[in-house]
Amino acid sequence: MMFSSCTDLSETVYGQLADSTIDMNDPDDVGDFMGKAYAQLRAMYWGWPGYYDLQDECCDLYVTPNRIGIGWGNFYILLHKHLWNNATLNHLNIVWNGCYIGIGYANKCLDVMPEGGYNYASMRFIRAFNYYILLDTWRNIPLETTQELEPGYLPKQASGEDIFDFCVQELLAIKNDLGTNKIHGYPNRYAACMTLAKLYLNANVYSNTNDNSWYEKALAEVNEVINSGSYRLATHYLDNHKSDLNNSSEVIFAIPYDNVNARGNYNVNKALAAAGRAAFGYTGDTPYNGSAAVPQFIDTYDPDDKRLDYTWTYGIQRNATVVNGVTIPNSGDPIAMTQDDWSGTGFLNYSKELHSVDEPGCYQQEGYRIIKSEIVPGQAGTYGNDVPFFRLSDAMFIKAECLLRLGRDEQTAADLITEVRMRSFDDPEKAKRTVADLKSGSIYKYGVRECISTGYNVWDNWIEIPEGGADIELGGLLDDLAWEFIGEHHRRQDLIRFKMGDGRNVFNGKSWFSKRATNETHWNIYPIPRNAMNSNISLVQNPGYQD
Repeated sequence: MMFSSCTDLSETVYGQLADSTIDMNDPDDVGDFMGKAYAQLRAMYWGWPGYYDLQDECCDLYVTPNRIGIGWGNFYILLHKHLWNNATLNHLNIVWNGCYIGIGYANKCLDVMPEGGYNYASMRFIRAFNYYILLDTWRNIPLETTQELEPGYLPKQASGEDIFDFCVQELLAIKNDLGTNKIHGYPNRYAACMTLAKLYLNANVYSNTNDNSWYEKALAEVNEVINSGSYRLATHYLDNHKSDLNNSSEVIFAIPYDNVNARGNYNVNKALAAAGRAAFGYTGDTPYNGSAAVPQFIDTYDPDDKRLDYTWTYGIQRNATVVNGVTIPNSGDPIAMTQDDWSGTGFLNYSKELHSVDEPGCYQQEGYRIIKSEIVPGQAGTYGNDVPFFRLSDAMFIKAECLLRLGRDEQTAADLITEVRMRSFDDPEKAKRTVADLKSGSIYKYGVRECISTGYNVWDNWIEIPEGGADIELGGLLDDLAWEFIGEHHRRQDLIRFKMGDGRNVFNGKSWFSKRATNETHWNIYPIPRNAMNSNISLVQNPGYQD
């Protein structure tokens, strides 16, 4: 699927469907292309490595370090430390290609389909949705709306402003034709509202402005979703993260996967230690022991917040298939690596603290592991798990943020966040968030926190440079976003949008774990992939990056 040009559909043959056999007057061929436009969302999101990694690995909630004795975590170190370029980050190719291949299929359909109706509108949505992702990730990208191109044509680069305007115009134009029916994996009017709300919410970032009118526009879109009555909060937090979200009351737009026909979600394998799969009755592909929670983030949880246990597995792991819960052997890894607790000798025991991302890295049992996406017993794991791309709680958070930024109806904002939190606390008072809570600084203890050590279980070269989060504007809301949406492609966008008192955003201006703060701003967008630059001489690399 790695086309050398973002609009060339001639290089890969799918079964018998090739340029020489396509009949775009045949509804079956058009339908096949429509299906492929949808399918590319799966390749873009959970391709190895795709959008999931690109949005969260560069942030302050979890990390994939170099695992001592394993080593493959080197792949993610540059993301965590904000040291990437377009030659060292393969993630860029997967997302870029996935989006543009999806756009190519959508354009091919739109070139021949009669205007109007749901199918036509859905292809325009898929195209605009992909452009939204490309805009947020790269800003300055080619904008193509047809496949009817002359031989040798090279796509021309458009500005971020042009891409933004195109997305907004397309989504506004098709909202009515998308209708309000809820069909799993397909967009409706409210999916368009959510995409528009995200565009408006981040518009000041995209254009480097400070215009409150964008928050008014975002507020109008999410109010339409919330007031429609079409969605309600799921009773249980984890209902949003079951393998099959087909009957979810909260999910507005999902990317569907299927363990037999359309697998891809490799979360269970990326996070767990090899022996750790037994704790969930998973018997499929051996996990490769990678991602772990950043300890500073774990320290922010209220002990009574059930999302801690819903999201992470930690401590001694027990075999899910044994009645008495026999502990799992540590598969050759030495005893638990905690600073002050040597219990659990001989057992797999995930400890909270991490040494460093790369000097020397982390031992095999270090770090809490993410289990938020349901791990299905047997061979399935998370491979067939749907992605809840937009859900009602996201709309409620956007409304709360807009109200706080606009400085009005602030108690309504606090009530919305409280409502979302209620399902994760037994004590309603603990769930309650006040206006002051949300407008205060973050409780995240930002700053460098790592141990540069070469000795096993040695913590004698501890580096801790505290910065804190008191200077983050709406820091309390930023904390709530983390607890609710960890692992849901939120964090990079949120950290870039939220600012500190000195004007820098949190993404650049704060340190965490092994990542240092900077005054640089070019990290807000990624470099255009090298493959794309090499195949199109008309492209200009994003500022701050050199080819």
